[in-house]
Amino acid sequence: MMPGDGTMTSIVQRIARQALLTFRSPPGPGEEAGKAFVENHGKLKSLMTEVRAADLRLVPRRADDGAPRPPPFPHGAPPVTYMHICETERFSMGVFLLKSGASIPLHDHPGMHGVLKVLYGTVRISCFDRLERPGGGGGGGGGGLQAAPPPGPAQAGSLRRSVLRSSAEYTEESGPCVLSPDRDNLHQIDAVDGPTAFMDILAPPYDPDDGRDCHYYKVLAEPEPNPAERREQEVWLLEISQPAHFWCGGEPYPGPEVHL
Repeated sequence: MMPGDGTMTSIVQRIARQALLTFRSPPGPGEEAGKAFVENHGKLKSLMTEVRAADLRLVPRRADDGAPRPPPFPHGAPPVTYMHICETERFSMGVFLLKSGASIPLHDHPGMHGVLKVLYGTVRISCFDRLERPGGGGGGGGGGLQAAPPPGPAQAGSLRRSVLRSSAEYTEESGPCVLSPDRDNLHQIDAVDGPTAFMDILAPPYDPDDGRDCHYYKVLAEPEPNPAERREQEVWLLEISQPAHFWCGGEPYPGPEVHL
């Protein structure tokens, strides 16, 4: 049976239904996850681990492939495009496609959960958390490591004391990358050695009117690599406007329909 065949429930449909169940009442910032959420979240991650590009009727693109041309953009074709699958008040689901060398800049997900699964190609995901509680205890500490002193007071209002949690490469064979309101909530996504695509679930969706706007950041000073010291490292992030080199276009989703 071909992936996405209408004679059986597609895995995309099953993922959407599980996401609806999982994020019916998710834990918020600082809240401990209950048993039901943990079990449902585990089922969602298992389904996301199984999904492949063919299930969404996606054909992996080569570096010289031209994606279907969207309407003209002032700076040419967008480096990143998005395929909308579905959205409810509880979650949104879609596919991001990155061209060779493209990057989704470091950004946050205020009060949100997320699950990301690579469909083809390779991405490097660098995950950060903000540390804002007194004494540096917010978000789980950086193993006693100290960030460099912050820059001058002119930038102080836009600075975020943060911790680099991880930086790793993901492929279609990898499990999903997961974020929560308290863990791995800021991340940067870079295409590695060619085009890539990943399925993305965010819960609840971005909504500026409800305090869930997307903010962009840059790292003021990269942590110094130290092979003998693999603990998390603290850094300073500066909130910035959306970088000029990044914008996101849209293209049609070719996969099985989702009904909720």
